[in-house]
Amino acid sequence: MNDLNELAPISMGVSAPVDDGMEVFVPENVCPKMIRYAVKDHKLAHLEFAGGCDGNLKALSTLLVDMDIDIVIDKLSGITCGKKATSCVDQLCSALREKA
Repeated sequence: MNDLNELAPISMGVSAPVDDGMEVFVPENVCPKMIRYAVKDHKLAHLEFAGGCDGNLKALSTLLVDMDIDIVIDKLSGITCGKKATSCVDQLCSALREKA
């Protein structure tokens, strides 16, 4: 999925399944335009961000995969970025709350 136009049925901030079994979340007020993730057995099985700080988000994705989503939510909810009231990981937590 290379084009956000493929997400046309998805409204901002709402996750929806895609053909490859991944969930797509369109975050608000952060640099990444999309978060793709999968949850299996209540653990984060896959995570990737489209846009944002590439190295940092790749590192976070590597660290968070295989982690229980309740732990991810507990540790990362409420983290802000600069003067923003949210962050990439806070938006991830918003998506994961729907699965918790």
